[in-house]
Amino acid sequence: MNRLQRIYKDTVAPALSQEFAYKSSMQIPNLQFISLNMGLGAGSQDNKLIQDAAQELSLIAGQKAVITRAKKSIAAFKLREGMPVGCRVTLRQNGMWAFYDKLVNFALPRVRDFRGLSDRGFDGRGNFTLGLREHTIFAEINQDKVDRVKGLNVTVGTSAVTDKEGKVLLKMLGMPFIK
Repeated sequence: MNRLQRIYKDTVAPALSQEFAYKSSMQIPNLQFISLNMGLGAGSQDNKLIQDAAQELSLIAGQKAVITRAKKSIAAFKLREGMPVGCRVTLRQNGMWAFYDKLVNFALPRVRDFRGLSDRGFDGRGNFTLGLREHTIFAEINQDKVDRVKGLNVTVGTSAVTDKEGKVLLKMLGMPFIK
């Protein structure tokens, strides 16, 4: 069991149950998945860029990245159906807890001029999405071998029903929201 998962089980879940007065332990919000996504518009023209991004995302997540392909052709962007446009990884269970711990405690503090995250990334159902401008904040990435800095979207999916419950859950798990 991961360190953060143990903290959730021992302290966060009872505190959430008491704060929101849940009748069943199944109502207590929990992390369900974490999805990492890199969209690379120029990747449709440069296959090496897509391969490098997938390899770097695999290093960050600890799980093999899947290359995403265009569903439709868009002439204005010189994009044809089936061309590679990015890569993604969905983490669950132990990998999810390990990545969340790494994101909150190691990666986010490395962001330049970091003051906290805005709570505007909630979707109305307790899930939170944040965008990172640089994927190089993760320790697994060798800065000398990176030819181009890429952005990264991180979506934390929870079983919370409302944004308030999701925010309290993530805050108790260490997500640094702006006050």
